[in-house]
Amino acid sequence: MPVMASGDFSIHREGCEEFDDGMPISSLPDEVTSIDDLDCTCWSEFASLEEI
Repeated sequence: MPVMASGDFSIHREGCEEFDDGMPISSLPDEVTSIDDLDCTCWSEFASLEEI
């Protein structure tokens, strides 16, 4: 499940240690149109959004 960090609103995977506090979200925001839009390395095992 994706998690939105409360500090900078970045999107991470549940269990990612790159952020301190966050809120689980049911789906990725509309602004995320490709895997490259997800900056954190916690998404690196995915090649595309379709895999998520």
